[in-house]
Amino acid sequence: MRVKQASSGYRALINDNANFRNLWFGQVISLFGDWFTLIASATLLGKLTGSGMSIGIFFVVRMLAPFLISPFAGVAADRYNRKLILILSDIVRAIVVLGFLFVQSSEQLWLFYLLTFVQLAMHGVFYPTRNAILPDIVSPNEVGTANTITGTTWSVMLSLGAAIGGLVAGKWGAPLAFLTDSVTFIFSAIFISKVQYSPNHLSLSKKDVSSASREYLEGLRYLYKNRDILIVALHKSALTLTVVGGYEVIQVAIAKDLFVFGEGGGFTLGMMYAAVGLGSGFGPILARLFTGDANKPLCRAILASYVMMAVGLIIASTLHSLTVILLGIFVRALGGGTLWVFSTQLLLNNTPEYVRGRIFATEYAMLTLCMALSAGTAGWALEQITIGFPFLLTLMSALVFIPGTFWAIWISKFWKVREIEIT
Repeated sequence: MRVKQASSGYRALINDNANFRNLWFGQVISLFGDWFTLIASATLLGKLTGSGMSIGIFFVVRMLAPFLISPFAGVAADRYNRKLILILSDIVRAIVVLGFLFVQSSEQLWLFYLLTFVQLAMHGVFYPTRNAILPDIVSPNEVGTANTITGTTWSVMLSLGAAIGGLVAGKWGAPLAFLTDSVTFIFSAIFISKVQYSPNHLSLSKKDVSSASREYLEGLRYLYKNRDILIVALHKSALTLTVVGGYEVIQVAIAKDLFVFGEGGGFTLGMMYAAVGLGSGFGPILARLFTGDANKPLCRAILASYVMMAVGLIIASTLHSLTVILLGIFVRALGGGTLWVFSTQLLLNNTPEYVRGRIFATEYAMLTLCMALSAGTAGWALEQITIGFPFLLTLMSALVFIPGTFWAIWISKFWKVREIEIT
């Protein structure tokens, strides 16, 4: 069977589905603040320490937090009211980001890292729960459209939030950015509270605490028995391990040391993240015009995404100018954004509701662990005098072909998932 290309239009879904619209509004607002905090945190850390290793540790903490919380988050998303989980996650983050206002010196790095850990742990709860609730509030033929809007929104808000956040942090300092982020989480919670949602999965889960580990292991067993789903869930891990984690650290160092605009290179870093947002936003929208939401075209598009990422990294590795670097970042993000959205779509197409939260949580746990490993390695590499930016970026472009080649072999020799029917 083949997926019918009767997917809902983007504007129609937002206009006609109030539940999705409120969830989306919450995402738009909170993501805007998220990028404010990321830029402000990175520039503040660079200003306080000036150490590539400390920046690497920052991104390691950002990724280890959701990795550690994800197993519990997945069980919670399949056991409890997903809407309530989203609201509570926003409220906790609104309080936590205010704590960054008290970080004033390098002696308070412990507080900086602690707050980062808690904030990203809550993101580790929010992210898989939001993915899990998506098919609950839209019709089957709207899932592909909703997923594309969600992924593109992340990219657009990255562009706007990072660019404006870089300007704010570079001109007025980090405190205003942290205050803005706190307010956005409150507004996000308000919009999500308006979602009319009746959870259908709660009857499938036991309520006693002792069953939580068994439920999570059931999710892992599902992945083990369904190897195609497991391989799809590993795409984001491959992306973060070979590219994203290391590049997060490298671009902070490039902004701080090579092309310094704004306080601590904050404006430069904002432009870099904006280029990522533009590329990752346009990529899946353009690709979906040719693929629709069917499994096989999505698989082929993901393969092309790996090639696109390698090309972008090679362009950026020249370090010819900031303009060339931004172009390379944009091209890389075209591929990365497409891979991110399309791998999510494959999971939405083929994962049953009762295990959806655990699958997305496991996927997120794996990608955050790989992000931490990649960021930590890049932070260490930047401390080595003999290793420069061009070498690291070129190395990344070569590493991308490892998962890309594996994926090409898998879909040509082992892929077994049949196309589903969407009416």
